[in-house]
Amino acid sequence: MRLRILSLACGTLLLLGAATLAAAADTVIKIGFPIPLTGEIPKVGESTKYAAEMLKEEINAKGGLDVGGDLYKLDFIYEDNESKPESAVNVTLKLIERDQVWALVGPQSSRQAVPAGATADENRTPMITPWSTNPEATKDRPWVFRAAFLDPFQAPVVADFATKTFKGTKAAVLFEISNDYSKGLADNFKDAWEKLHGPGSIVAFESHGPKDQDFSAQLTKIIAAKPDFLFLPENYSFVALIIPQARDLGFDKPFMGSDAWGSAELMSLCKDPCKGQYFSTHYAAAGATGATKAFIDKYKAKYGYVPDDVAALTWDAVNIVLWAIRTGDRIEPDVKKMRTLIRDRMASMQNFDGITGSMRFDAQGDPIKCAVVVKIADDGQFSFVESVCPDKK
Repeated sequence: MRLRILSLACGTLLLLGAATLAAAADTVIKIGFPIPLTGEIPKVGESTKYAAEMLKEEINAKGGLDVGGDLYKLDFIYEDNESKPESAVNVTLKLIERDQVWALVGPQSSRQAVPAGATADENRTPMITPWSTNPEATKDRPWVFRAAFLDPFQAPVVADFATKTFKGTKAAVLFEISNDYSKGLADNFKDAWEKLHGPGSIVAFESHGPKDQDFSAQLTKIIAAKPDFLFLPENYSFVALIIPQARDLGFDKPFMGSDAWGSAELMSLCKDPCKGQYFSTHYAAAGATGATKAFIDKYKAKYGYVPDDVAALTWDAVNIVLWAIRTGDRIEPDVKKMRTLIRDRMASMQNFDGITGSMRFDAQGDPIKCAVVVKIADDGQFSFVESVCPDKK
């Protein structure tokens, strides 16, 4: 009788073990990506998807993500937000309700991340935007995080660097009026510059619309104001139009840019006129070492070009979500409970060593991390110039 009971007990344990393995095999980790695959900045969507797919393939090839000793396959779902705010909201809601994703990575641009963040927060779904730098994306939204530094930090970095490098006191700004990122950073820069050089030191503050292709009217006013340099807090697609047009009109002063310049497509669009210019960003590919270089080498071998900051930030953002899932040490069968577990773990993260630097989240879900200034070299590479960290500001 004793042997029979022992045999039954062993059999029960084996069945339970088999059931656990079956549950792990049947459960997939679903993450949604509301990204711009078409529209104004399709290269941003491409970089996002490429980095995410490379990471997913790497983990799934090993059997999946290890959570509490069981392996779970990754399922990444990509939806095109068309580079539009309203589309970003729609696809974010679709990923949450239809696809029942556990978490969201993206949108990337602040113009889409700000409204999509409201949707994610209202639906209690953890979201991390890799590239958005506008404070409104995360402000008072406990379910929304980001992997990029904020514009109120980036703007003084630009102002200080431009003052030191260009040795001037008069600045001009050109920005897109309907873009939360572009307008917000322009305003932040104006405040930072005037704090350094006084009222009136911004000699031209010009804007344009989202579909403009000809900037001669704005550039004529800027040239007449005789600034020491022109600050362009613009998406790379506009930069590639504005700088050549400015040179054609006779503007011979330097340009300073922001992190939205950092696309792999910038130089193929802008070519020689962009060489020698500077911009603030999240990492520098040229001269990278360690895990960052390993990521760059793998990406370049797989896709044929050096990954931009969008790709690098996406890599970090996805890894933060996966860290929160793995560190939770269990999978909740209820999606809402799983979302809560992920959010709580992300909020409690003390430190994350990513390929774009070490970071931790503050109370708003914003990372405390460094910015990098790069120069566009003659070979088109984004070469490291200096790093500026919050504790040095």
